[in-house]
Order: sequence, then C-alpha cells, then structure tokens
Amino acid sequence: MDIASLSIENTALKELLAQTQASLAEHQAALAQSEEARRRLESILSDLRREKFGATSEKLSPEQYNLPLEDAEIAQGVLDAAHERAQALIRPVPKEPGTRNGNRGCLPFHLPRVERIIEPESTQCPCGCGEMARIGEDVSERLDRIPAQLRVLVTRRPKYVCRHCAGAVVQAHAPEHIVPSGLPTEALIAQIIVAKFGDHLPFYRQAKIYAREGIVLDRASLGNWVGRACFHLRPVGDCMHRHLAQAARLFIDETTAPVLDPGRKQTRKGYFWAIACDDRGHSGIGPPIVVFKYAAGRSGRFAEEFLSGFRGRFLQCDGYDGYDRLTRLERPEGPWSLVHCWSHLRRRFVKQMRNTKSPIAETAVRQIAALYAIEATVRGHAPEARLTMRRRQSAPIIEALKPWLEKQLSMISSGSVLAEDIRYALSHWEGLTRFLDDGRLELDTNPVENSIRPIALTRKNALFAGHEIGAENWALLASIVGTCKLNDVDPVAYLEKTLVAIINGHPQSQIDELMPWRFQRMSSRNQ
Repeated sequence: MDIASLSIENTALKELLAQTQASLAEHQAALAQSEEARRRLESILSDLRREKFGATSEKLSPEQYNLPLEDAEIAQGVLDAAHERAQALIRPVPKEPGTRNGNRGCLPFHLPRVERIIEPESTQCPCGCGEMARIGEDVSERLDRIPAQLRVLVTRRPKYVCRHCAGAVVQAHAPEHIVPSGLPTEALIAQIIVAKFGDHLPFYRQAKIYAREGIVLDRASLGNWVGRACFHLRPVGDCMHRHLAQAARLFIDETTAPVLDPGRKQTRKGYFWAIACDDRGHSGIGPPIVVFKYAAGRSGRFAEEFLSGFRGRFLQCDGYDGYDRLTRLERPEGPWSLVHCWSHLRRRFVKQMRNTKSPIAETAVRQIAALYAIEATVRGHAPEARLTMRRRQSAPIIEALKPWLEKQLSMISSGSVLAEDIRYALSHWEGLTRFLDDGRLELDTNPVENSIRPIALTRKNALFAGHEIGAENWALLASIVGTCKLNDVDPVAYLEKTLVAIINGHPQSQIDELMPWRFQRMSSRNQ
C-alpha cells in the first residue's frame, strides 16, 4: 500500500474517531442528565415519603428518642407489679433501699392535699401490756385525679313589696349573659372556645365528651354560643391589632385554610396569615402578640393590605416572593426591609443531607449550626450586646460562607436540587445577613411558625371552615388564644373573666385593660 492510500485511510480513521468521541460525549451528557433526573425523582419520592410517614421536624426531639423506651417502661411496670403481687402472697417484704421510684417527691405544692390515715386493726400490745404508744409514721404522696365537674348554677332573684302601701315591687336586675336565657355560663363558653382553638377538639367531639357526662349538647348549639362570644370579643382583637401596628419589627407567615364552598359542594383554598411580634429575644418591653387574618389567596397584595397602617420597619419572613412588593411601598416609615429565615435555608440542606448524603449539604448545615450556637449565647441580652457579639463571631462565618457557596455552585450540576438550594441562599443573601445590622432582629421566623402550628392542627381535625365569615371568626379566636399562650396566661381563665367584664359593661374606651398581657400581670400580683 502506497503512502497516499495510508494517508487517506489515516484521515478516515481520525474522522471516525472524532465522530465516535463526539457521539460518546453526547451519550455521556444524556446519561448525566438521565442520572440527575433519577436523583431528583428519588429526592422527590423521599420527600413525599417523609412528609407522609416521617417526622416533620428537621431534627429529632428528645421525646422521639424516648418513644421506644415508653413501651419498655410499660412492660417493666407489668413485670414489677406481677413480682410485687407474688412477693406479697408469699410474705410481706420491706422495700429495699434504692428501689426505683419514678416521679416521687416532685408533686407541686399548690395542689390540694387530701389526707387519709390508715390505723392498725388494734393498737393493743399483743403481750397484754395495754395501749401501744405512737412513735412515728410513714408518709407517701400519690397523684390522684377527679373528673372535671359540671354543675348547674341556679340564680334566684327574690321580689319585695311593701305590705303597708301600694308601692312598686323591688327586685334585683337580672345579670347579663353571653347567651340570654341560655344554658351556658361564660366559663363554659370559654372552655368550649379553648378546647377547639387551643386543644384542637372540633365541636362534634366536644359534644360526645359532654354526652358521656349525661349532658346532651349538639354541635350547632356549641357553635352558636361561640359565635355570640366572637361578637363581644371583636374589640379585643381590634385592640391587639392596634398594639401590633406599633411594633418596630414583625414576623409574618401564612398557611392554608380550606373553606367550604356551598355552591360547588366542595372546599376552596383560603389562607390564614399570621402576624406576630415577640421582643423577648432582645429583652424588649413590648408584649408578645400574634394576630391571624383570613384571606382568599396568598398574593402579596393581602400582606400589603393587612400591614396597612403598621409603623414597623423590619419584616421577618420566609423566601416567598409575594413579600417583595412590600419593599417597594411608599410609606412615611419607608419601605419594609425583609429579614429572611435561616431555618428555612437550613431545612433545604437537611433534606439534601438525608436524601443524597451530600458532604456539601452537611458542611452547610454545620456552618448554620454554628450561627445558632452563637445566637443561643446572646438570647435575652440587650440589642447592643447581641449586635456586638454577632459582628465579632457570626460575621466571619457569614463572610466565609458566601464565597464557599459560590464555589460549590460552580462545581456541581446546575440542574441539581442542591444547586437550587444554593441559588436560593445566594438570591436571599441580603435578607439572610440583615441580622448583622440590628440586634433586635432574629435569625429565623420561629416565633410566628410556632404560633401558626396550632392552626394546622385545628385545621386537620376540623377539616375546613364552614364559610369565610367562619374563617374570620376562627382567626379572631385563634389570635386571642395564641396571644394568651405567648404571655403564659391560662386562656380559659382569661376568656371567662374578659367575657364577664365585657357583658357587664366594661367601657370600650378602656378595652386596653382587658388585654392578655395585662391579665398576666394582674394575676401575678394577686398570687
């Protein structure tokens, strides 16, 4: 074969090799895309399984670790009881020192004590010496329970008339009630409200509980009583809203609220918006408040409507882009400054760490944990002290974290879920790092998330609101009960006293005296 033929053949082989390499590159790219799609589907499937069957929190609480131990404790208790019964049948055995005695010695002192004395059958000496002398006693305390007591409150109003003249009849005025001439007292209505909006018991379940006590109350009556209470409590909700409007920093979040649509015989999706203030993290003097508002949708215009007239500057929220319109509002105080939530970002990397065992996600979670560790040391301190500590310890972590995230983003597939999470962090970086500029700001939106969680539990049990008016009443009562909890106030006691005060003519101009945080202070003085 001559040189020309070899050259032609060599050229053909090179072209074939180039084509093969190009084809291989295309197949490898397609395989990479397919592999990435597979990983995304596995991640989605893992998330769906976890949402349906797994824990909702990104970390395990100590109580979760104890769940398997509870069954073991029950089994141990059965075994202990059987052993003690067998020993008692054989011969009385004194209790050995050091025997496990769980929860003894820690019963609260404020609980009433009912004493019983168990005397021997005879105190005569077996030897015939006469009466034996008492030399001491053994005392044990056990926690007992009596069922909640329902009672009938009978009100009598005697009539008086003069026997010597035809004067008028004298009789005391009938007291005002939430339900005129009705069955319930204000205390019972307060209990019904808190049972539903605080303890997540729908009316039909409460009706069954009362039926076991021999009291037949249909859920329509329960709903009517609560609706009457809503009418009288509306000024309390309005006053809470006015106090909230004065806060310099707010938290906001939203959750779905299915509402029955009678015309279509199905539910439509509404939303409960939660607006909260809680200054306890920086020793603020303002009371913690949460107010819920119902809206037919999730558009940012509802947030703008609810915050109309508010005087705050900072709004702590998640990364939902509906809040972005608030940064463009023209207000006397200036547009809102959004402070984004590190907890939401951490949640994304935790999912990646669980689903893909990604070392990048694990490193990101570790860095965020370091920020939270610093926050734990300054919780409850004055804003100036918090800001000083953050700039000294948190700022270096933030400065190193952003370029590290950018570098990781350049090294991984742009279509991966991890890349989406990193882009989420970088696109919200200004809001995530705003806590370094003001000691009053928090690292996350947990205060409002914790307040909104009972709404989800009540929604789960009640399924849906009957109509939009019902959803608005739901929001009002949830606001009052939630604010009571934030202020460590018993919501049943608060609602009972407040309803009685309002029905007895408490002036609307002095409604501020009936706020939950004032009830707490009044109660503490009376103790």
